[in-house]
Amino acid sequence: EQGIAQGRISEGRRLVLRMLRRRLGDIGGDFVARIESLSLDELEDLGEALLHFDSAADLTDWLDRHGPG
Repeated sequence: EQGIAQGRISEGRRLVLRMLRRRLGDIGGDFVARIESLSLDELEDLGEALLHFDSAADLTDWLDRHGPG
């Protein structure tokens, strides 16, 4: 069961990172590291929020408010 949960988190990260790159272009290693530390719930929230992002500043703001430091 833990393996299944870990797989879901890994797939969620992969999908969110892909969507962010599609929307914002290259997002850089600092963003990737912060996104990789998000929980599954946080990844799901980010996946919804990123549909409204216009710039990397929007991602920074979201991570500062919702994600781990």
